[in-house]
Amino acid sequence: MDGSYNPRTVEEVFRDFKGRRAGLLKALTTDVEDFFSKCDPEKENLCLYGFPSEHWEVNLPAEEVPPELPEPALGINFARDGMQEKDWLSLVAVHSDAWLLSVAFYFGARFGFDKADRKRLFNMINDLPTVFEVVTGADKKQQKEKSSVTNNSSSKSKSHSKVQRAIEPPQAKYSKPDSKDEEEEGSDEEEEEDDEEHGDTLCGACGENYASDEFWICCDICEKWFHGKCVKITPAKAEHIKQYKCPSCSSNKRVRGA
Repeated sequence: MDGSYNPRTVEEVFRDFKGRRAGLLKALTTDVEDFFSKCDPEKENLCLYGFPSEHWEVNLPAEEVPPELPEPALGINFARDGMQEKDWLSLVAVHSDAWLLSVAFYFGARFGFDKADRKRLFNMINDLPTVFEVVTGADKKQQKEKSSVTNNSSSKSKSHSKVQRAIEPPQAKYSKPDSKDEEEEGSDEEEEEDDEEHGDTLCGACGENYASDEFWICCDICEKWFHGKCVKITPAKAEHIKQYKCPSCSSNKRVRGA
């Protein structure tokens, strides 16, 4: 049937495939009543054909042997009344998928597609849902499951990021009294610049200058910086402090409360 049309490139074969596939899908979905009525079990072996023009036809197989193109499954009409309609349509859909692939790769073999072309053709075809998946609704189920997995993954990712932010100690509380609050790694010149920049920062307890090799912590109330050793706070202890109050601010609160 319609063997005079001979696509010669991967793109042309794929276009042929999509047209035939669209025709078969019409027969098995939107035109299903018409298709059902034409598959009379009283008739001889019938085949379902899909054409590049996106039309379909139920007809007898080609008389020539061998046929110009691979033939669809024979006798689809005989099973029509012996199965539930949805099962029968699913069976025809499976055979239709096999026929579409056989036609596409018949063209590929006939016109000498190499390994790369065959792989490209298969990948293009494989990106489309099969006729069986569309007819049975499996493609929608897969899309729904995929969407659900994607949404769950996104939600988990957001939730995880919130947890991360919650357990991270506020950088302004401790380490260097630096607006960047990050320990810079670099050359000796960068370290010298860093020391010069913060050299005028004084400890609120002992009054000594900032030193890059010492642990410092900032009070969340008065925003003064202190040597960790002066206020008896270690880096490990600072990790668990939600809001640090220096001894002076803590003392003032107790006085007001009294």
